[in-house]
Amino acid sequence: MTSSASAETSTAFAGTSTASTATDHRDGFVPIPDDLAEQYRQAGYWAGRPLGELLRDAARQWPDRPALLGDTETSYAALDPAADRMAHGLLALGIRPGDRVVLQLPNVPEFVPVLFGLLRAGIIPVLTLPAHRRAEIEHLTRLSGAVAYVTADRIADFDYRTLAAEVSTHVPALRHVLVLGDPGPFTDLNSIPADGDSLPEVDASDIALILVSGGTTGLPKLIARTHDDYAYNAKASAEVCELGPDDVYLATLPVAHNFPLACPGVLGTVATGGAIAFVTDPSPESAFAAIERHRVTVTAVVPPLAQLWCAAAEWEDADISSLRLLQVGGAKLAEVNARDVVPALGVRLQQVFGMAEGLLNYTRAGDPDELVCATQGRPLSPADEVRVVDEQGDDVADGEEGELLTRGPYTLRGYYRAPEHNSRAFTPDGYYRSGDLVRRLPSGHLIVSGRIKDVINRGGENISCDELEEHLLAYPGVRHAAAVGLPDPALGEKVCVVLVTAGDLPSPAAIKAFLTERGLATYKLPDVLRQADVLPVTAVGKIDKKALAARY
Repeated sequence: MTSSASAETSTAFAGTSTASTATDHRDGFVPIPDDLAEQYRQAGYWAGRPLGELLRDAARQWPDRPALLGDTETSYAALDPAADRMAHGLLALGIRPGDRVVLQLPNVPEFVPVLFGLLRAGIIPVLTLPAHRRAEIEHLTRLSGAVAYVTADRIADFDYRTLAAEVSTHVPALRHVLVLGDPGPFTDLNSIPADGDSLPEVDASDIALILVSGGTTGLPKLIARTHDDYAYNAKASAEVCELGPDDVYLATLPVAHNFPLACPGVLGTVATGGAIAFVTDPSPESAFAAIERHRVTVTAVVPPLAQLWCAAAEWEDADISSLRLLQVGGAKLAEVNARDVVPALGVRLQQVFGMAEGLLNYTRAGDPDELVCATQGRPLSPADEVRVVDEQGDDVADGEEGELLTRGPYTLRGYYRAPEHNSRAFTPDGYYRSGDLVRRLPSGHLIVSGRIKDVINRGGENISCDELEEHLLAYPGVRHAAAVGLPDPALGEKVCVVLVTAGDLPSPAAIKAFLTERGLATYKLPDVLRQADVLPVTAVGKIDKKALAARY
């Protein structure tokens, strides 16, 4: 499979002044084949409407309802024209439909009109995270061919204007830097909005935005999502979560990440007329205060944060009784921790297992507790095609472990401008090789058992890090656990376990006795035991195994 499809696709944007501009952004984009695309349209998965219309529709249906909550409240009737004015202002700068713009803003209300302004102008945002630094931003700017960079002045003690100056020096094609806050030598983002007559016509089958892969090795890859597929992603997720106009969604995780953006996240909330609140600090003290202040009903967190919130519920006195649904995803939530959520927080737990590349799995409101606590959900769409295969690529029986392969109406067919990687990451018939090891139940629910690359090979025996970590989390006083392989001349790799504990580090003998009692094979017992105050994480909140292995 190759990633260049520009010769097979028609011009994506109408009304552009230069024909080449309309097609350049599609160089390196891999579309879903025409026959399948037509099936998705006929079945109603793809509505043929640009993503920017989600906000337009909400403003028509719920004009007086609050859309954004913060120091001030913004209604849908006010947010809709604000997005239009941002779109006109960006176009007035000379940024054209099809151009890419790196967007790196924290969890603030301004993110929403900027995002919708870009979408309505036909300008493609490359959604990066506040944790990204020069290596990632420079790489993503260069790879995407971005002509502009939207960022904040500073977050905490980090000055993004310095980062912007460094990236601008190394990527000459970057023409504009727009800064929220004190712009320094750059352009004030708040000076951009302008009035205008009409906006470009946007083709719903074209690229709407570009997400960033969350892998822990190598530089991140670009995930081009279309208006059709991402609108379905958000709206179908909102339906599963039973979102409505009375809901208040709290963006707790970095909002540019797929999970809080469209699962159902910000976009799903807009599609159903709910309100959105933001926190830049997900600590219990900050998040619980926001939940109480805004009467938040839904939010999404990663497993370590869920564990922290459960513990903090014992001492934090904020009223979080409005919260009805806590989504937990981004990594596997151990069953022992999943069972703590409902009694500790008084909410419904929803496990979410998915990827920015597409496939999403959710536990549902009607699922029995056993499925909610012990599985990571079942596919969102009836059109999701899921295979679980062995090392030879053959399908395995339900209950057996294998690699998850998938394709469907919102799953990519190739990373953007990555033909060599695509030849390995996708099967010839278009299935995405996720790298996740799963077991599928007859109900369709998936149990994540690890990653193909998150396996320690000790003396020829493969050890799933996820499996070992889940057992370790059941040990009294263990808050977080990570298993990594360390080079060993005799074994190839030895098992290193790093624990974050409430008190003193248990002795190696105590840990081995505990794991043995739980039935673990001897070869799975740790060779090295270490303690840490915190575990390093990647930009998307996953434990950074590469950094841990380097540390120990």
